[in-house]
Parts: sequence; C-alpha cells; structure tokens
Amino acid sequence: MIYDVIVVGGGLAGMRAAIAAHDAGYKVGLVSKIHPVRSHSGAAQGGINAALANHPDAGDDTPDRHAYDTVKGSDFLADQDAVELMTATAPEIIIEMEHWGCPFSRYPNGKIAQRPFGGAGYPRTCYGADRTGLYLLHTCYEQVVKRNIEVLYERFVIRLAYRDKRVAGVVFLNMHSGEFETLAANAVIFATGGSGRVYSLNTTNAHASTGLGVAIPYWAGVPLKDMEFIQFHPTGLEGSSILMTEGCRGEGGYLLNNRGERFMKNYVSEKIMELAPRDITARSIRTEINEGRGFEDRYVHLDLRHLGEKKINERLPGIREICMKFKNIDPVFQPIPIYPAMHYTMGGIDCDGVGETEMEGLFAAGECACVSVHGANRLGGNSLLETIVFGKIVGDHVARKIKDKSRTADNEALATALTAEKDRFQRLLASEGKENPYDIKNELSKLMFDDFGIFRNEADMKKGVGEILALKERFGKIRKISDTGKFNFDYLWVTEIAGNLDTALAIATGALNRMESRGAHYRLDAPKRMDDRWMKHTLHRYHETNPEISYKPVRFTKFQPEERKY
Repeated sequence: MIYDVIVVGGGLAGMRAAIAAHDAGYKVGLVSKIHPVRSHSGAAQGGINAALANHPDAGDDTPDRHAYDTVKGSDFLADQDAVELMTATAPEIIIEMEHWGCPFSRYPNGKIAQRPFGGAGYPRTCYGADRTGLYLLHTCYEQVVKRNIEVLYERFVIRLAYRDKRVAGVVFLNMHSGEFETLAANAVIFATGGSGRVYSLNTTNAHASTGLGVAIPYWAGVPLKDMEFIQFHPTGLEGSSILMTEGCRGEGGYLLNNRGERFMKNYVSEKIMELAPRDITARSIRTEINEGRGFEDRYVHLDLRHLGEKKINERLPGIREICMKFKNIDPVFQPIPIYPAMHYTMGGIDCDGVGETEMEGLFAAGECACVSVHGANRLGGNSLLETIVFGKIVGDHVARKIKDKSRTADNEALATALTAEKDRFQRLLASEGKENPYDIKNELSKLMFDDFGIFRNEADMKKGVGEILALKERFGKIRKISDTGKFNFDYLWVTEIAGNLDTALAIATGALNRMESRGAHYRLDAPKRMDDRWMKHTLHRYHETNPEISYKPVRFTKFQPEERKY
C-alpha cells in the first residue's frame, strides 16, 4: 500500500498529525500496534497547560509567562524558540479541543477550569476532572473517524525502509494475519510515545511504551537527543507505580513523612511546598525515604483527606477509584502510599521545531521526539500540550513539504527492508542460544532503576554501562523464539527488548558523560549545574557497542540562565 503520509503511533500526537495532513488534502495511513484509544496518552490525568487566565488567581498570566516557567523548569536546557511557539499556540489548541467537544471541567460562569501545577507561576492547567488525557484522546479519535482517516491498528512497525538517507516507508508485522508487510509514503511521522518500559519494574508507563519507538530511527542512523534526562514522577502508587496525578497536589493534597510533617517545607519555600517541579519533589521524597522518614523504608503519604469527599469525587474521581481497586484504600479516609516512579522521557528522536530529522522525509512528534521543549525537566501539564501542538505543527509542515510530490513507492528500498526483517525473524527462529530474553529484560529494568535513577554517581553509572553491554552480548545468544505460530508475540516482545537495550545504553552513556547536575539528571558526585561546560544538548548516534556522543548548542531567545529557585 502507498500513502502520501504514514503516521506511526495512534496517540494524541499521531492522531493530531494525521488530522492536519488529511485536512491539507493528503492520503494518510495511521499505523498503531494497539487501537488508538488504548494509547498511553489516555493515562494522563491532571491537565493541559495554557495561559487562558480563567482561574481567579491567574492574574495577568500570558504565553510569555508560561514560556518562562517552562524554560526555568527545564533548567534552561529547553530550546526557547520551540518553547515560545508551544506556549503561544496553547490557547488556540485548548479552544480547538473545546470546539471539538472535549468535556473540560468548568467554572460556574462556563469558562474552562484551571488548577495549579508544579513549577507554574500561575494556575494554568486546564482539566477534565482527573481524566484529561482520556477525554482529549477520545476527542481526537472522533475527529479521525469523522474524516474517515484510514487506521491500521494492530500493525506492529519494526523497521524503517530508506535509501540514501531518504525514507521510503515502514515494515510492519500485521498482527491480524501474522504476515510481514510494507507501507510506502513520501513522509513518515513517528509519534510512538515514551520509553518508560526500559524501567519496567517501576514506571507509570503502559506496557506499550517501550524503547523500540525511538530505537527504530536510531538504528537507521537518526540521532537521539538528551536521553539522559529521565523524569521520575513524585507520586506513583506504592506497589504498582500507577500514576497519582499532580492534580492531587494542585487541588491541595499534602505530602507527609512518618512524623506527620509536610516535609516539602525543608526543600522549597513554604509558598510552594507540594507544588515544586517534579525533579525537586521526587528527590525530596526519595531523600525522606533514604534518611528513614518514610514508611517501611519504601514510601511516604499523599494525604487528600482534608479535601473532603465532595471535592475528591468532583475533581479526583479517578484517583479514588484507582486507590480503591488497586490498593484497597479510600483516599477520603486514608492517606495514599506513594513513591517516585519513572514517568517521562525528556529526550527522544532529534528533530527541530517542525519535526524534521536528519533523514529526509522522516519526522517526529510527541514524547518520542526531542524538539526540545522540556530540556532537563518537564513541567506537569506540558506533555499533553506538546503532543497536540506539535502533532498539528508537524502534520501541517509535512503537508507543505510533500506538496506537488507524486505518490510513488521506492520498491527497491521497501523490498530490501522487508527481506532484512524476514531474515532476522528466521535467525530468531533458528537460534541455538540458551539465554532467556525476559531475564535480560528484568535485569535491565533493575539496573536502570539502581544505577540511573533519581540519584546518580560515576561508580554506579560506570558499572551500569558495563552491565548493559554485557546484557547486549547475552541478548545475542538468546534461545530461539518459542512461539512460531501465526500470532508470534514472543517475536514482538523480543524485538521490544532489543529496542530497550539500545535505548538504555543511550540513556546510560549520556548520563555518565554529563559531569553536572541539571533538572532530572542529578549526580551526587557533581551536584552543581555547570553552564560553562554543559549548557548543550547531547546527541547519541547508534553503534553496536557504545553510542557515539556529540553535542549541539541550546537555542536562546529572551530568557537568560539563572539560579533555579522555588
């Protein structure tokens, strides 16, 4: 099959990009390994940022103030032109979603409700109770259906087809038939989401969010950027790591240690308390636990009891339901046990403000992309915003780029890629190795949390890099894939583990090389930010052993670096 545009990934960024390209008159194929409404965008709870100034305390909030908060939150590593574009576009995106039918929560006067979020100078997070991502996801899917955009779901993209640094299409496994197939296009947009399952033993991310989405372009020669910056959400539900939205604290929830203290006063000003940025809050919680002020040396409490049942049912019904179903506690009457859990990948496929990568015809949007609007630390409420803003921007830009191009397929490049993937499949079927790939997956997850977690140091990271390389060597000797039937999920999962390994190595080598602390990358042996040496983006280029590391400058406009205080 041939399209003008192929979009890989059916979450918010992918669907918004598909809508934009379709509305420009192009034939679009939206390809996803799961149905679009199952995408991880739907797990986002707390809200989406825009300087609407609807909140009674919003004062004179503006897109410029939103941009400043975002740049400061990023520890000044975000590219400021991209940030300003995102925050300036935010209000019109919210209005668009409203006009498309998104059921935002409202004030009595009918305006869209907004709540405070961490690191924001004004309450600018628009929300739909605590199911904002789900509401936005279904809103966009309705528009996809309305337009009759072709959705190829349960098609598992495995490989890029390309020639001479020009994309030709993708190779995928059709999960309905068990057959390998190809799709051709003039442009391919990757919108595959984050890589959280690299840390699979402690992450808020869905099982679909693996490192494969960024690894596929990486293996094809497209660099990744800033992969060392991994966000740990302060409040994952103890035991399962299910997200407890920042909206809990935005609505007035407290963080308490085993002494009953609101301990955030010891780390930030009492004016900020629980609404510090996520990197600072996560480190504070982990410090309380490490120093013996947690419960059972594992967690602290998120206390909503003082909010009352009426407010919890109105603003945080999903949180109450999750706590009751997964922990058998009712937050109306009991505090919630929480700990930090890996949540977001600030880095991703290196691209510019319109999604272009180094490979002609290949674009990226959403969490798998690194524009960069989040720098070293993302502010809550900016991820949903990024997906829709840059989904639209990239879709519009692609439409302009392919204008007047005929819909033709590079059949030679597609055939070469298809043959290469079939050959890899046969090698896995015939493998004589003994290693269990799922042991490798679990060992990788544990070492990433232990050695590349909230607190890092040179000794642990050097050990961790060596262990990842050893796991890669073992992965080359795995046992043959056990499921040789029509629906070969063993093959798919093994492929995702391959992606996790190389994505993990990019994270690890970037972290080891960066001899400073900035945002979510915090080194106990180098606790200061060092702008003179490290105000730059990391680029990772794939090699079978260690990635090739280089750097590129951060783009500044009006916000000069300053000490980051809250």
